[in-house]
Amino acid sequence: MKIVSIILARGGSKGIPNKNIISLNGKPLISYVIKVSKKSKINETWVSTDSEKIKKVAKSYGAKVIDRPKTISEDFSKSEEALKHFSENVKFDILVFIQPTSPLLKESDINKGIAMITNKNNNYDSVFSAYKEHWIPRWSKDIQPINWNIKSRPMRQERAEEYIENGAFYITTKKQFLNSKLRYSGNIGIVKMPNYRSFQVDTLENLKLIGKLL
Repeated sequence: MKIVSIILARGGSKGIPNKNIISLNGKPLISYVIKVSKKSKINETWVSTDSEKIKKVAKSYGAKVIDRPKTISEDFSKSEEALKHFSENVKFDILVFIQPTSPLLKESDINKGIAMITNKNNNYDSVFSAYKEHWIPRWSKDIQPINWNIKSRPMRQERAEEYIENGAFYITTKKQFLNSKLRYSGNIGIVKMPNYRSFQVDTLENLKLIGKLL
């Protein structure tokens, strides 16, 4: 059984220019997840990119690279398009889709997810990483309560805990992905990660915070 990871890292980030290779504590952001992938039970670590700079960095840290077509590297291109391109061009059995913006990810998280998928007793078709959150009052942009009533504000204990997808990684089989064209489908399981390791680099503020947590 061949297990591969795919890290999608296009070059056209708008929020933070060159975000995927921006320096985080002196190392390119993408290097953190490449190292974690290579330490885990994954057989091959791949990066899909349309950027020569990212391609060079990825190879320097030991990742294989697949060139991502420009047509699926636009601002509104979906990750599933790049996953499909990868799946149609690389041989594997299990796919671990890792986000380069999750430098706090550990190999133990990935290994836990792989074990859930490969254990036939679990019968999982897909798993993804998430953290548990207690209920908190949320408001819309026009200052309206979301799914609760201001006249009868519930106590935290009265609401069930929820799992929040943290975007660190998703695991599924090649067969399941090609059938559904989705990163998760079928019987879905959750790999629990702590909240403090679920931060993603989306802003420079995130970058500074995560730099202190590493």
